[in-house]
Amino acid sequence: MESLEMGVATSQERAGALARAWQQLMGLPKNSMAKVAELAKKAMNLGKDDPRRITHSLKVGVALSLVSLIYYYQPLYNSFGVSAMWAVMTVVVVFEFSVGATLSKGLNRGLATFLAGALGVGAHHLASLSGKTGEPIMLGFFVFLQATGSTFMRFFPQIKAKYDYGMLIFILTFALVSVSGFRQEEILEFAHKRLSTVVIGGSACLIVSIAVCPVWAGEDLHRHIALNMEKLANFLEGFGDKYLRESEDDASNRDESLFRGYKSVLGTKSNEESLANFASWEPRHGRFGFRHPWKQYLKIGASIRQCANRIEALDGYLTTKFHAPPQVQIRLKELCAEMSMEAARALRQLSSSHKAMIVPSSATPHLENSRAAVKALKSLLETASRKDATDLLAIVHAATVTSLLIEVVDCTDKIAESIDELSSLAHFKTAEKEKKHVECKEVVLTVSAPEATVSPENGTSPGRLDPAPVV
Repeated sequence: MESLEMGVATSQERAGALARAWQQLMGLPKNSMAKVAELAKKAMNLGKDDPRRITHSLKVGVALSLVSLIYYYQPLYNSFGVSAMWAVMTVVVVFEFSVGATLSKGLNRGLATFLAGALGVGAHHLASLSGKTGEPIMLGFFVFLQATGSTFMRFFPQIKAKYDYGMLIFILTFALVSVSGFRQEEILEFAHKRLSTVVIGGSACLIVSIAVCPVWAGEDLHRHIALNMEKLANFLEGFGDKYLRESEDDASNRDESLFRGYKSVLGTKSNEESLANFASWEPRHGRFGFRHPWKQYLKIGASIRQCANRIEALDGYLTTKFHAPPQVQIRLKELCAEMSMEAARALRQLSSSHKAMIVPSSATPHLENSRAAVKALKSLLETASRKDATDLLAIVHAATVTSLLIEVVDCTDKIAESIDELSSLAHFKTAEKEKKHVECKEVVLTVSAPEATVSPENGTSPGRLDPAPVV
């Protein structure tokens, strides 16, 4: 009886497993279509966020198709043979999103291939002088020496920042040329083909990258700095209304993502360093000269992140109510709100001036107003601490908030100083030069006079006088 019940239970389990498997099988097309639709939606959002990504993908396809003609066109294939694959590989590894990144990798790869190929041929020639027995020993020693020295040089910060990829290609090419020369007699031809295909692939990348909708790392860095200053200004503008003035209506209507956009500024150091590095490789374009002071952007970015750190600490006080001695609370709030708003206005003026590459003179009045508010706030706080020494909690809380605001104002001054230095190094235009003043205008004076009879001898028509002079 028990065995019969166990058999029935086992058959029911099998039937249930088969039913679940059948349901999964029947639902497979539906689930697959849902995943495909979700993937398509993500791809559309990715393209909408930055349409340049779509253009870059098309550019890579065009460059890869161009260098593939070496394989398809028989005369070119007869010249390069299997070495034509290096051109295809060069496009795959060199073509980057921005012109600066592509140019950096292309020049690193081309120069490293040339130097390593020449040294590899020289090493093979020296090793061949030692005879058949000593040649592999000498080649192995040269490879060991070169790989050890080049790998150690990659640890230098200056070399790692700009030439790390070139050092990697140098190690690879030297080993390939020098070692392959032991088995190949035409080592010069091998080195020539490798260098030629690398140059062809790199040239295709650069031509397509610059000629078709170029993406300049310098312009991205320039806009990035201006946008970060606007994010800080958004928080400071909302801080006075949401926290100090406690305006609930304004706080509810304010976009939280816009209000706390400063958080994205905190982790921008690596991105700014990469953009500045790539921008230093780019040729003159637009308003940016060949030796544009890109390192100054890193200094501005560091000041912006320092200000964002102070703002993050200030943001922690949004969850608590502002405490201050009752008799000075209103005045404290007014001064804090004035500091916050003036610093926000200064940052907006700095951002707009930086974006337009104009000397930021319009931010000076707001900076002066914020400094004046700082002095008044310090004086008021000292007076309140002496009179209300018993209410230490309220005084400490207000002093903490105000000290953070004062640090934000100080950071704003540092940002302004850095941008002033950049405007001097990059020769930004002044606001007066941007305005078009017409000092001399041509004014035509029309003189009304009665008809005069003029003889045809003087060359004028009847009823008209000589033209009035133009002033």
